[in-house]
Amino acid sequence: MNIADLLNAYVSFSHDELHDILSHFKKEEVQKNQVLVHEGQVCRNIYFIEKGMGRSYYLKEDGKEVTQWFFGQGVFMSSADSFFKQSASYYYLETLEDSVLYTISYDKIELLLSRYHKMERFVRLLSIDMLTKVVHKLNAIQFQTARERYDYMTSEFPDIAQRIPLGHIASYLGMTQETLSRIRKNDA
Repeated sequence: MNIADLLNAYVSFSHDELHDILSHFKKEEVQKNQVLVHEGQVCRNIYFIEKGMGRSYYLKEDGKEVTQWFFGQGVFMSSADSFFKQSASYYYLETLEDSVLYTISYDKIELLLSRYHKMERFVRLLSIDMLTKVVHKLNAIQFQTARERYDYMTSEFPDIAQRIPLGHIASYLGMTQETLSRIRKNDA
């Protein structure tokens, strides 16, 4: 899905509105493993992933990385609380593959929100979808078995196991790599 299709999937923008909105995005080709936002830094951009994959993660006191979320093709990637509050991020944002991103700054989003009522509707509907996914992940971690969490993840990200290191996947699911390996072995 490209960015125009995503915008129109939520709100029907006119051709002129869509042209103006898209003109505020900057296309970037970003290499694998590039950190876009560091913990403690204000997230000044939202990134639409046209190609590739990314993640948000934090570091535990012992330096171990814990993946909070994966971002696949056709979605926006950001440290949302940092971006919308313009406050320090708790998370790192990183590309996991060579990626094509469309970037828009906080100031340009604010401009578009003031210019187009439909843009406010788009952000509201997108935020509801994002919040729903976060709640589903929290419910999965709290109430589901390791196997059920793995199945949930593969329904959200079908080809993730072939694209992402198992350590990232295990930390996202709140399990050890050994547990993840056992679950995957039973699938074979």
